[in-house]
Amino acid sequence: MQDFKLLLSKLVVVNSLVIALVILLAGMSVKDYACFLVNAENITGPQLVQMLNIFLVIVSVLSFVIAGVFHYFFAKQIVKPVKVLSNAAKEVSAGRTPAPIDVSTSSGLAELASNFNQMVETLASVQNQRDEMLKDIAHELRTPLTNINGYLEALHHEVIQGDATLFGSLLDESQRITRVVELITELNAWDKGIYFLQKPFEEIEMDKLLHESVTAFDLKLQHTFSNIKADFEPAIVKGHKDGLKQVVTNLLQNTIDYNEGNHFSIRGVCVDHTYQITLSHHGQWIDPEQKEMIFDRFYRMERSRSTPGTGLGLAIARQIIEAHQGTISVETDGHHHHFSIELPLLHQSLTKAVHTFVKGGDAP
Repeated sequence: MQDFKLLLSKLVVVNSLVIALVILLAGMSVKDYACFLVNAENITGPQLVQMLNIFLVIVSVLSFVIAGVFHYFFAKQIVKPVKVLSNAAKEVSAGRTPAPIDVSTSSGLAELASNFNQMVETLASVQNQRDEMLKDIAHELRTPLTNINGYLEALHHEVIQGDATLFGSLLDESQRITRVVELITELNAWDKGIYFLQKPFEEIEMDKLLHESVTAFDLKLQHTFSNIKADFEPAIVKGHKDGLKQVVTNLLQNTIDYNEGNHFSIRGVCVDHTYQITLSHHGQWIDPEQKEMIFDRFYRMERSRSTPGTGLGLAIARQIIEAHQGTISVETDGHHHHFSIELPLLHQSLTKAVHTFVKGGDAP
């Protein structure tokens, strides 16, 4: 808004100067010419008026031309950044990424130019993410489709004979494709709020939800860790029960899939006006400088080798938590990972019971 006010002020000043210049040139010229005719040429009466009228027309035309050139030069300098912005906008509309606009020479449109540069940068980033996502989807689907096509071609040419093992392998590959498509559909559904329409938010006892989720993974956790600690403070949040349970399930499964230690802890505590869930363990390497990337779609901690899952679990988890007006993050030094979820707290449960489970002593 300040940029537009400054631009308008400059235009007003230029127009005022042009008007003043015309008046000044015409007035002074007519006055001087009239004095010259009367004093030097001794011309008076109707002849004087006629000559002054002719001179006034000539001076007015010259003054208009001079003022027009003056106005054109300065107005062009003022609106030049607008033209630059317009050309850059055409580049964007054509699907190209324009060069950043020089903010320092934007003649009063620095804020607009800066915002435009940020917009272009964001659009370029989104485009890159979309391209990467398409590559990842193609990568996820290419392997199972190649396997299926290879088996079917061999069956078609009677190179191999079908049996239960072969058809079971084809079924696994087909289910893998189906799983990727379903996860992408689910991710988009949370992004567009479709789940809100299917099932409104309800009051959820978070301690019970966490206890149920951990209980479902009890055997896997017991097999993976020698030291487990879980404790959950009672609290009520408003949300989508299946969605929040899926978030916890995804985190628990990732913890097991990428674990490299013996200790695991999961806590649910009330902090200010939020309910905070924390999962801690010693796992595979995560670059601390790129830790937030693990919540991106199709991100793999080690892309050079096959890893469990599709790379969509944590992306879905983030989408679900953000749909609940919460946050999900990770703190790590590379191997010691602390996943944290914060959800708006509806109210703390009146019951004082705390679900606690400990195996093998306290977790660090």
